[in-house]
Amino acid sequence: MSAHSTEWSVETAAEVLLRAERTRTDRHPVTEDWPDLDVATAYRVQDALLARRVAAGEKVVGVKLGLTSEAKQQRMGIDSPLTAWLTDAMVLEAGAPIPTGELIHPRVEPEIVFVLGERLEGPGITAAGALAAVESVYAGIEVIDSRFTDFRFALPDVVADNASSARFVIGGIERSPEDLDLALEECVLYVGGTAVDSATGAAVQGHPAQALALAANALAERGLALEAGWIVLTGGMTDAVFVEPGKPIVAEFTNLGSVTVAGS
Repeated sequence: MSAHSTEWSVETAAEVLLRAERTRTDRHPVTEDWPDLDVATAYRVQDALLARRVAAGEKVVGVKLGLTSEAKQQRMGIDSPLTAWLTDAMVLEAGAPIPTGELIHPRVEPEIVFVLGERLEGPGITAAGALAAVESVYAGIEVIDSRFTDFRFALPDVVADNASSARFVIGGIERSPEDLDLALEECVLYVGGTAVDSATGAAVQGHPAQALALAANALAERGLALEAGWIVLTGGMTDAVFVEPGKPIVAEFTNLGSVTVAGS
């Protein structure tokens, strides 16, 4: 395909990214071929990708938030998290190995996970209002896998690529949000038995519920809402670490238990 931007479209970009994922072939950023791609159009690419997944039999189960660190947002020139789609094909059962043979260059990051008890629709959602819609809280690990070489991309690229989504696993301990101080909930990340990083929920937009509120309000600008029963991955608490063969990765939380993953 020629690199001329006139030959690119939302549907073209969606097809290119889906093919890269399914063939495990990383590529250069779409913005190098389509320099006019902006964030609003990139979300249309993301939605077109989702439409292809649903047409293939996948079911939407929730959303994930990306770039929830305020420092990362400043570097990217945005003021709220990215949103991306989760489907049932991304669910990894607890204890199951990460299917590294199906992925390009997976990394993992620990997350606080919400399950919504009621629909959450912006605009005007506050952190308190967002938290009131949360039915339960879990520990989680997200497996991210950019379709771009060396995880190198501009903001529209990562939006179009569904925020590097790949797989996720949820821990077995369910807690009520009223029973937790989520800003102080700590996670220590271990790789091969060695602690490599730690963070609290405050790393996620100051509080995970604030990230949820911002996401609900951002989705409302696109005419979308968060539905009851949906899973929400609230954003990486620490930097992501690469999956290494033979080295289990454990995210150990203060009150939410621990989650373990390992490459297959």
